[in-house]
Amino acid sequence: MSKPRILIVFYSRNSSTEILANAIARGAAAEGAEVRLRRARELVGRDLMQQVPGWVDAADAMNEQYPAPTEADAEWADAIVFGTPTRFGSVSSELKAYIDSLGGLWFAGKLNGKAGSVFGSTSSRHGGNEATLLSLYGPMAHLGLIIVPLGYADPAMFKAGTPYGATHVSNQDALTPDGDHLAVAQYQGRRVTSVARALRDPRAA
Repeated sequence: MSKPRILIVFYSRNSSTEILANAIARGAAAEGAEVRLRRARELVGRDLMQQVPGWVDAADAMNEQYPAPTEADAEWADAIVFGTPTRFGSVSSELKAYIDSLGGLWFAGKLNGKAGSVFGSTSSRHGGNEATLLSLYGPMAHLGLIIVPLGYADPAMFKAGTPYGATHVSNQDALTPDGDHLAVAQYQGRRVTSVARALRDPRAA
């Protein structure tokens, strides 16, 4: 039996969301998944990016490490996990642009029945973590994904994260995800993989 195929598509500017993405990937791999990590690309020009200290260098480094997500990646996957920093209480435009590019697969019904999950980060406490994750549930429903929340089915959930997905507050980029937050992200990877496996082959579950 082939491994469950997990696509993790994220946008990250200052590494918090990237770190969560990698922890989810580790959790999925530990559960037996084949994982693709993809970073959504900037929509603005480098002239604007250069006005924000560190943006260009961070983007170049991450873009060298992670390919851009494609329509073929989404078709390949048994589960898609979306990750985003909060932008005014909602999804980043970079990740939303990728989701919007999946219209062809949506029209052909090729995403129906795949698992879907979300994670994210904010700079400040009460900065919109849960609102951002919930804002992605709507597009996932339209795509036909079976939404996989985290609930409280793992002890890690009583220390960090949200029932909707892994999260982190960076305190203006002064903090990186600690062990408790990474444990939630790894649990998310395991949970999504187990659900994707069950959806693909109920007998395996």
